[in-house]
Order: sequence, then C-alpha cells, then structure tokens
Amino acid sequence: MNFRHLGRSGLIVSQLAYGNWLTQSSSRSEETELACVRAALDAGITTFDTADVYADTRAEESLGRALKGERREGLEVLTKVFAPTGPGHNDLGLSRKHIRESIDNSLRRLGMDYVDVYQAHRFDPSTPLEETMTALADVVHSGKAHYIGVCEWTADQIRRGHALARELKVSLVSNQPQYSALWRVPEVEVMPACEELGIGQIVWSPLAQGVLTGKYLPGEQWPEGSRATDSNDGSEVLTPWLTDEVLGRVQQLRPIAADLGLSLAQLSLAWVLRHPGVSTAVLGASRPEQITDNAKALGVTLDAEVLGAIDAALGPVVSRDAAATAQSSPTDPAWRLA
Repeated sequence: MNFRHLGRSGLIVSQLAYGNWLTQSSSRSEETELACVRAALDAGITTFDTADVYADTRAEESLGRALKGERREGLEVLTKVFAPTGPGHNDLGLSRKHIRESIDNSLRRLGMDYVDVYQAHRFDPSTPLEETMTALADVVHSGKAHYIGVCEWTADQIRRGHALARELKVSLVSNQPQYSALWRVPEVEVMPACEELGIGQIVWSPLAQGVLTGKYLPGEQWPEGSRATDSNDGSEVLTPWLTDEVLGRVQQLRPIAADLGLSLAQLSLAWVLRHPGVSTAVLGASRPEQITDNAKALGVTLDAEVLGAIDAALGPVVSRDAAATAQSSPTDPAWRLA
C-alpha cells in the first residue's frame, strides 16, 4: 500500500480507502461486509470511510464490528453527518443539536472513542455556517474527532468554512467530492481552492459507479447481480452513465489499458491517483476480490501520451460543469421544514 498526507495536515492515509456505502446499502450479507473489510486490511488499506446515514445507520455498526480487535491507532476512520437519521425535524442538517447528538451516536455504533475525520456530508443553508463550524470545532476539542472535513461543498463554501475553522483553531483537512475520468467537475473550482488552502481530496466514485470497469456494454443487458440491476444498491446514481454514448466511449479505453497490462478499473484508479490533490480514493466492493484487484493500480504512472489518449477516448462525455457541485446540496434555506 502507498500512503499520502491528507492535504497539508499531519494525518497520513492509505491511497485507497474502503467505503461501505454500497456494501451496506444493498441486500448483501454481513459476511460479505466482513470479507470485504478483511480484504481491505490484507491489501494494506488503513483508511475506512462511512456515514451515519448509510444503510439507515447500520453501516457504522457493521464497520465497527468488522474492525473490532484491530489496533485503533493503526486505522484512520472517517464518518459523516448531515442526512436524516430519524423522523424528527432536528434529525438532519448541520445544526449544533444534530451535530452534537450525531457524533455520540456514530461513536456508539462504531464502538469507538473517536473518529479521525468527522465530515459535513453536504452544505446546510438552513443553519448559520458559524453555528456549524463551532459545533464541529467542539467535537474536535472534546476529543471525539481529530480533524474535520466536508463533502461536496463548493469552493466558496470551503473557503468560508476553512476561515472559520482557523479562527476556532481546528483543522479542516479534507473535502470529499465525486471524481473520476468521467466526472471532472472538482477540477474546475474546488480542487484549486483546496490546493491553495492545503485541503486534501478524499474522492468517491473513482470508477463512476462501476461504469469505468467496462462491465456495462452498449446495447446489451446489464450483467446479472450488478449495481445497475439492484434498486437497493444506489442504481439511481449510476443511471446517467448508462447511455450507449458513454459506454461506447469507455470501451475505447480497453486498448489503452491493455497496452499497460492493466484492467479498465486499474487504469481508471491510476488516472484518479495521478492528481496531486487526491489524498485517497474511496473504493466500494461487492466482492473482496475486487479490492485485491483494484489495489494493483497503486504505483502505476501514466505518462502524458496515455493521459492524452484517455482524454481523446472519453471526449464529449466527460462532465466538467462546476455548477454541479452546488446542485448536490439543498439550496432553499427552508429545506428542513419542507
């Protein structure tokens, strides 16, 4: 396993992280989750990403059980707060009340005394940013998290949050955006702002929900048991990629990968990890062998000719609209009352 600093912080993370959103949000068994975590540990992965909302809070419990008995100091465990975890009007968002209650509930479910990074899962326009950042700072000052991070915030939101964090003497060290060879939205505004501020990227969906593995072929039925056929497995996130134009372009990457002795998944992960702002890429898995195979992308160097060939192959299907980041969070300050 290779390791990098998380931004300009002192925290070191594995270049590949294991995330259990899809593993635990699907109908897969607890045994599958345990096997995937074990495969991650065997591959040298030390960074584990989850969230309180995944699988209706069950994902944190499952990850905690899977990591039980591991040396806590040798792991970097990340979780998130924002999305609804109960029926009440204060069971969501980034209010002081929700943050303070959510960190205690997350630690209970994980069976841990602290998390390494506590992340604001989206931006909350219904709560003053000062309230949110003060509450997150209190989580750090109380010893329940070492660092704070954000997920899918815009460049402006990150700048404002970072400035407040400095005033409160806590480290906002990470941003977690969607990022892949097909989804390059963060490159436009978010990554440059984070580079300036010393914030590292913990990227999710580096394989574009599995599309960049090449298993979905244009004009053919989706493979049985794949994410595209499982309504409990985040298939709605995958749907926009499942067009003949996108899938056809992805198939043009095959000879590029073959010339390098790589699978499409390994090529796509190497493409993400070549960015100096990326500290770690979060991998999901439906089978433990996927983690073992994907770890072979580590240490692969893609030269300018290969990068140019990837750009030419994907061409017009690459997403670069910076406005897409803002669209991932609520925009109406009254959204929690709706």
